Amino acid sequence: MGAPALEFRVLGPVKVIRDGAELSMSANRELVILACLLLNADRVMSVERLIEAVWGGSAPSSAWRQVAICVSRLRRTLGAGTIETSSPGYLLRAVPDRIDWLRFTAMVDRSRELVGLGAAEAAVRLLREALALWRGRPFEDIRGLRYDVARMEESRLEALETCLELEIELGRHHQVIPELVALAAESPFRERVRAQLMLAQYRAGRRAEALRTYQETRRHLLEQIGLEPGPALRRLHEQILRDEVALMRPRAAASRPVAVLPCQLPPQVLPFVGRQEELAALDAALLGDAAPATAVISGRGGVGTTALAVRWAHARLDAFPDGQLYADLTGADPDAVLDRFLRALGVPARDLPGDPDEKLALYRSCTARRRVLVVLDNARDGDQVRALLPGGAHCRVLVTAGDPLDDLVARQGAHRVFLRPLPEDAAWELVGLLVGAAPVQEVRELVATSCGDPLSLRLAAARLRSHDSRGSRDARDARDMVPAQEGRQGKAGQPAA
Repeated sequence: MGAPALEFRVLGPVKVIRDGAELSMSANRELVILACLLLNADRVMSVERLIEAVWGGSAPSSAWRQVAICVSRLRRTLGAGTIETSSPGYLLRAVPDRIDWLRFTAMVDRSRELVGLGAAEAAVRLLREALALWRGRPFEDIRGLRYDVARMEESRLEALETCLELEIELGRHHQVIPELVALAAESPFRERVRAQLMLAQYRAGRRAEALRTYQETRRHLLEQIGLEPGPALRRLHEQILRDEVALMRPRAAASRPVAVLPCQLPPQVLPFVGRQEELAALDAALLGDAAPATAVISGRGGVGTTALAVRWAHARLDAFPDGQLYADLTGADPDAVLDRFLRALGVPARDLPGDPDEKLALYRSCTARRRVLVVLDNARDGDQVRALLPGGAHCRVLVTAGDPLDDLVARQGAHRVFLRPLPEDAAWELVGLLVGAAPVQEVRELVATSCGDPLSLRLAAARLRSHDSRGSRDARDARDMVPAQEGRQGKAGQPAA
């Protein structure tokens, strides 16, 4: 069993959770270094940057050694392998879902996609879930991270403003007014918030309050920085003064084509028997938080690699809500396959780049924040597969190949499942499902000659059923001919003239 997964929380006081319990992290310097590494997960942080974060401009001569000591203590606390030494500094390996800041940014990015698809209600739910991750002001006592704090706080405010704007457009102006009043007091110079508050007040029938909000905003801006409100806020003020009817209607959403999630998997091969161990191995390899991105099912022709891959993919549709892509790579050009994948992911044909490298970059950008399964069937070699690997940390690739694809395992860390012929009991079960009741001797010969290859079993079973069908038809034809011959005889039983 692997080591317990760590959960890191930085949207508030820094906390590290293991198995539901908070780890003790009392040393301030260690917290600062850990915070830097978490905000830059999977990226190298130089020792100089860590020193700047801990001591600012007054680092002691022993700063390098003290950073090394702090990292050593963090390794003992977090476990081996979490923090790696990588010139010119250190790198923290962590799953994005285990860091609340990365989870927040991923959810905000996904909400933008939903807005683009016209799914405002779903976007609001996702934004509210993302905002609920915040437990306070991050790194409040860490001077060396003040710019990071400003960046994170700006992301929070933008997400909240977007969420409130969507809720106003959904007709919830009454509910959001108290939250907008508090947000306007918290950020008095953010004119977008003031505009949202004015619009919500106006739609709630509180026109006088909306006009007063504008006057207070104008007075505050003039007193503090000597500027009039911006053109958008002035335009809204004029619309409220004129009681423009358009203010009472949510903006009409631009008509967009209905988004279709790609589900390109071929039909399952039925009936399907056995392979429970292999299916469990694929679950363990591809469904865990720290799972490798790619798995290879290798085996000789006819042993059922495609049937297994398609079976597993159909059974795990819920794990990949953003779609499933499929390509048979037999004689296929990866560039043409990329075209098909990009169109399936919503890229118009006219926007497809001509340059193969640009096309691959666009494909990886389209899959960066999605949970997509890519099934690559009958791969020739590792190069053919690498040209089609997606870019998202939550994407998974399932490859079938006759070759073991050792280079893909070595370079991409792919998990490999070697598929062997069906055991005898499973072969008997498959034949029974295919042909029903059949002479035992014929079934025994069929199982023996197939050597456990499902394809051979299916072909032989089909021939057996075809032979039985012809035999039954010939017997019926023979029976049907008897009355006709008898009808041609005379009443005394003599042949008719």
